[in-house]
Amino acid sequence: MRSGDFLKTYGHWLEREDLSNEFMRLLGSVPQAGPDFADCLAAARRIDIDDENSWHREWGIMAHQASQVAENAIGRGCAETAMTAWLRAIAYYQAAVFPFDDGDPRHQAVVARMRTCARAVLHCREPQGEVVTMSWRADYPLQGYFLPARGEAGRAPAVICISEPGQRKEACLPKLAHLAFERGLSLLVVDLLGPGTGERFAEIVGSRELESAVGCAMDYLTAREDVDEERIAVLADEWGSSFVARGIAFDQRYAAAVCDAGLWDMHERAFLARCTASGHALMDPGREASQVARHIMCPVLIALREQGWLQPDHVARLVAQMKQDHPDITLKLFAGEQGSAGNPVAANAFVFDWIAARLSKPRRLWS
Repeated sequence: MRSGDFLKTYGHWLEREDLSNEFMRLLGSVPQAGPDFADCLAAARRIDIDDENSWHREWGIMAHQASQVAENAIGRGCAETAMTAWLRAIAYYQAAVFPFDDGDPRHQAVVARMRTCARAVLHCREPQGEVVTMSWRADYPLQGYFLPARGEAGRAPAVICISEPGQRKEACLPKLAHLAFERGLSLLVVDLLGPGTGERFAEIVGSRELESAVGCAMDYLTAREDVDEERIAVLADEWGSSFVARGIAFDQRYAAAVCDAGLWDMHERAFLARCTASGHALMDPGREASQVARHIMCPVLIALREQGWLQPDHVARLVAQMKQDHPDITLKLFAGEQGSAGNPVAANAFVFDWIAARLSKPRRLWS
């Protein structure tokens, strides 16, 4: 049974859109055939969607079982098998913590286990990864996971993957670590929740300094002796991020970026223009609206799902306006199953292929 068929068969899941979306996201992190996928469907059948403790319990059991598989594999000397199982455990723990706020003791306990699994992944991979701390605000450092590229010693191209505000970096590992490794790229995954439980994030979520976190991650990478500072890309987790777009504007150090390039900013301006246009409902925002794109100084990929938050034809019009100010913007709309939340594998592979191609060429800048 495929993921879409499951939701049709168990239609009561559609009554909880938040849980069904999270379930589809989880299925996107495991193979579409094989025991992992089947076990996820079996766990979903046992969940009472009206009971968040049921959701939490079932995915917690799945995560514990995957962790046990990893521990047994390490005992047999099978590091690759262990790493795969720990990555699977991270995905299950991410699902288990979904319904609860940061201050909930269940949330904090699961996050601690998730981080233990992430550290185990870094330790058993070859070359080994690192937990790194980056200066940001005086009282609030950033934490990330750095996974070096495979191959001979030297300066390698790298990708910064930065989670959207409030999202956890650990969730990036199951879906992105292998894509960077297969393409000879180092990977730095970062979130804005700091090294603690994330409770303090509420203090800074509305801060005007939020976008400066992107530059701090770049500062860290350019100081490393094993990273080629001329070949660093930035990737917004889930691709479409106005937060990352604003963070890289005016910064010449990036060789490529995957973000919305200011698309959301343009959409908001267009909406306000329509509201004040006295009957001109289709009024375009004009070139002045693409301020963010104009100040991004590297090639940009805007990757969106066709069934996303903007209509494809509207996206195409806005991107056409952006291209008047920025000579290298690529728009990719993922259609159907390829772009669905339940099957992001092919889409993420496309994104990393685009990044790898850009990092294989000399850096190009625009002003």
